[in-house]
Amino acid sequence: MSLKTETTLVEKIDELKKVRDAVIVAHNYQAGEIQDIADFVGDSLAMARYGAQTIASTILVCGVHFMAESAALLSPNKKILVPDLEAGCSLAECITKDQLVEWKKEFTNAVVVAYVNTSAAVKAESDICCTSSNALKVVESLPKDKEILFIPDMYLGQWLRTKTDRKIHLWNGSCHTHLRIRPEPIFDLKKEHPQAEFLMHPECGCLTACMKIADRILSTDGILKRAKESNAKEFIIATETGILHRLKKENPLKTFYPAAQEAACEFMKKNTLEKVLWSLEDLVYEVKVPEEIALKARIALERMMQIQ
Repeated sequence: MSLKTETTLVEKIDELKKVRDAVIVAHNYQAGEIQDIADFVGDSLAMARYGAQTIASTILVCGVHFMAESAALLSPNKKILVPDLEAGCSLAECITKDQLVEWKKEFTNAVVVAYVNTSAAVKAESDICCTSSNALKVVESLPKDKEILFIPDMYLGQWLRTKTDRKIHLWNGSCHTHLRIRPEPIFDLKKEHPQAEFLMHPECGCLTACMKIADRILSTDGILKRAKESNAKEFIIATETGILHRLKKENPLKTFYPAAQEAACEFMKKNTLEKVLWSLEDLVYEVKVPEEIALKARIALERMMQIQ
């Protein structure tokens, strides 16, 4: 795409945002061009909070489908749009409502904690949601006499096990993109850049092998905050590569090394400037959650939102 064409697209998008009374929220894993046009960029929790607080009547969610469902649950009177209906999430697909219902039968005294990377139907069968940025606080807020069923990411669940003394049962789910992040290249990067801070997302498949050498294990917003605050000049970043755009933009004098160049989510990257424009032009694709599901799923999300 030429610079002139991109500028024209951005100008058209800005005009349509005014016409549609719309805001664009984007996840930290979106392509740089999407992040640059967004009214707000953040992790799942920050996106949900921004969407619930904005006075705009339309929210265009540039992320993956479960993020748009969350926006629809928390902002039921707003129009929620996504640029591409095929922008799904492999982690969210790891567990279905029926699978969760059956699993719950094995643990009648357990609380279900659902990572936000789940469908609305799964959230409706859960007690409380969490994101990687507040998962520890969510777990610590639960009654001590309750066991915990943690779904669907087993790596985030493993990390929570190391941080608490709670009895946590794990679902065998994972993010295909974070599974591409292997320990051996990280060991090599640590040798090549001994002064670099190693910041890792808890979804990483290398969690067990790399937990002890990570300087911090953080959510995407946590990684961004730490990169700003740290005195280090170099960083090894273990998460989806889309975050590098914002890291470099906000810290131009610092250097960032991706733990795995191949850790790019093809679903996150389905959204493009053209699709954003078309979405605002035709008000597509609208995401709605059936009310019978929304009533229960909203409770789990709102309980999460109350955890500070």
